[in-house]
Amino acid sequence: MNRKSKSVLSSIALALLLTGGAISPAWAVASFDEVKRDYRPSETLILDRSGELIQRLRTDKTVRRGQWVALPDVSPALRTALVLSEDKRFYEHSGVDWRAVSAAAWGNLWNTRTRGASTISMQLAGLMDEDWRAGAGGRSIVQKVGQTVSAQVLEARWRKDQILEAYLNLVPFRGEMVGIDALSRTLFDKAAHGLDEREAAIAAALVRAPNAKVAQVSQRACGVLKVMQAPAKVDCEGLDLFAAAALQRKAFDASEGVAPHLARRLLALRASSPAPKGKESLGAEPAISKGERGGNESALLPLPPGDGKADGSSNLPSRTLTSTLRAPLQRFAVQTLTQQLRELHGRHVEDGAIVVLDNATGEVLAWVGSSGELSGAAEVDGVTALRQPGSTLKPFLYAQAIAERRITAASLLEDSSSQIQTAGGLYIPQNYDHQFKGLVSARTALGASLNVPAVRTLVMVSPDAFHKQLKAVGLPLRESGDYYGYSLALGSSEVSLLSLANAYRTLANGGRYSAPSLAKNPKPVFRPALDARAAFIATDIMSDTMARARTFGTDSILATRFWTAVKTGTSKDMRDNWAMGFSQRYTVGVWVGNASGAPMWDVSGTSGAAPIWTALMNYLHKTERSRAPTPPAGLVQSQTRFGNQGGTPLEAARSEWFLKGTEQAVFAINSGASGARPERATARNSTQKGIQKTVAEPDAVPRITAPASGTIIALDPDIPPTHQRISFSAEGRGTRWLMDGKEFARGSRAQWLPWPGRHVVQLLDANGKVADEIKFEVRGAGVREASARGGAPAVR
Repeated sequence: MNRKSKSVLSSIALALLLTGGAISPAWAVASFDEVKRDYRPSETLILDRSGELIQRLRTDKTVRRGQWVALPDVSPALRTALVLSEDKRFYEHSGVDWRAVSAAAWGNLWNTRTRGASTISMQLAGLMDEDWRAGAGGRSIVQKVGQTVSAQVLEARWRKDQILEAYLNLVPFRGEMVGIDALSRTLFDKAAHGLDEREAAIAAALVRAPNAKVAQVSQRACGVLKVMQAPAKVDCEGLDLFAAAALQRKAFDASEGVAPHLARRLLALRASSPAPKGKESLGAEPAISKGERGGNESALLPLPPGDGKADGSSNLPSRTLTSTLRAPLQRFAVQTLTQQLRELHGRHVEDGAIVVLDNATGEVLAWVGSSGELSGAAEVDGVTALRQPGSTLKPFLYAQAIAERRITAASLLEDSSSQIQTAGGLYIPQNYDHQFKGLVSARTALGASLNVPAVRTLVMVSPDAFHKQLKAVGLPLRESGDYYGYSLALGSSEVSLLSLANAYRTLANGGRYSAPSLAKNPKPVFRPALDARAAFIATDIMSDTMARARTFGTDSILATRFWTAVKTGTSKDMRDNWAMGFSQRYTVGVWVGNASGAPMWDVSGTSGAAPIWTALMNYLHKTERSRAPTPPAGLVQSQTRFGNQGGTPLEAARSEWFLKGTEQAVFAINSGASGARPERATARNSTQKGIQKTVAEPDAVPRITAPASGTIIALDPDIPPTHQRISFSAEGRGTRWLMDGKEFARGSRAQWLPWPGRHVVQLLDANGKVADEIKFEVRGAGVREASARGGAPAVR
């Protein structure tokens, strides 16, 4: 070694001695465990209740870091390429490669280009301590000395495998990509353990020059391959094309998994509910009044554990949240929703949502916010979005009426044409199948989801009282009961799938309410929200196959081989379709529709959401039993029979549940005069005497008795237009009906498919003369006739 090179090395040694006091912080090197613990990925991992990954969501937009990768999970090819490229004597030196330092000094002396003397340990020291990082003009002599000392301290305190592992996870590769996980998943769409020699060579080349052009990267990668293999065997042909394709790839999606909406919900909850200083507390469950004001779903969900601290676990990686979901159930729910929507292709429906709750704890076991790629608005979370619930509110209405002793499950309600005066005109509810059933029991009315009896029941209860009941079971309605009016019985309000499912869970728990939870093993705080006896009777009706037979048949999709209670619902213009129900242990809620609010075509409760609900219930009970609830105190079961109408019993005799003191042996009609017409009768219940009276009107000369002239008829938005009819009635014999001058019916009664606009109806007597005439107006969506091709009617 000549005099000049010795002088250079002496200067370095002198600098080490002179600056020793100035670099004392270098001795305070963090431990390997501390570095790994403080590592911050740019994404958050959402785990299911068993620790299985269900969603990965990027949360740091400034940098792209993947998860920390253990050294055994890095491919041997990459470890070899990196060591040979950056520090070939890595396993021999103690932090500083003095042979490389000497070579670098000699090269600098003679202006010869060398690879540099920076070891992997020195580079890691620079990555860990910003004091030693190079600035725009490179490192100063003090920084170089500090980096050297830190590297030697690292070597003294860390094992070689720990140094290499930390380096692979902290080294920048290209652009925003930091660490081997982000690089391998972004450029090669695979995990780090799957990188081959060619991919490893490109990764090693990027360490030396992260932002080099493609030609330089491929050239350096070729050199790495020649070091790894015998130069004669290396063929770099096509490497430039491979490198170009890799450097343009962005395969590492910002979000990936089966629960994207839940992931965003968890992050939002954590952001809005910071833990107390020094703690990762879940906090107390908020009062229901918070959820009632504005419909804030976040107030209903206690915070889940995360970051490896809240659940007492210290080995979870940073930015990890553990949810209450079951991964297998979540995947099945996503698959089932997708399959059902594909089968509904052509019916103008593309969205859906699912939530599954544990009845006892309130834990959310499945949360599917949308149909993903099938949706035009996949970011909208259908679990928390507000929608009209349709007939799914009826169980709470009947339960309230039973609790208030206004009706019993056997009380007779009149299902006939009804006109209710409202501020917007006459409200004329109709049934789904556009047919009236006459006098039916409350059990049949709820089970068969008849609209007219539900509205008549709400008249007894009052919209304001029903509104308070809905709020008590956790439905945060935005407006008052008077605002919704009698249409509240048919679900004209807006609720979320989550709050509606939890309201059904309240029924499953005998009328006791507690908030749903995203925290594992919560301690639910129950409060009474609905009379337990009335909740039991409503539940019993929803589980009764015969009660819903008049609308759905005895062998509908809603029937299960184990005990369940279920209710369907369809909102205005077929915009929302629901199936809500529960078993002994689980509550399942399903919504199908369009996030845009567009109406579906010919999709009902049994063809839209119900198949999904049934599939989920069958999945949940593959091995679990489900038994009917035990009746609470204060109920009696009594044999009941019904009176005749036209010589036929109104309903078959049966054993019925009653609140103690309201039981009756007979429910019948007592006609005040012969020839009474049921469609003109007004029924009045008396639960004490079991008598319902009707008042008949005498026969008269031919005249139109309903509707009245000047009536404004608003089509029921809960029923598909093709299933609606306007009923006309008249007195007299031999009558014929004209609609806008064209005959459309004969006899004392007539039905007409409504069409929006102003119309004139005339009644002709037996001689063909106009005996009576009315004018009325129809408002709402109508139906235009099928096209000449024979297609189905289209909604206007």
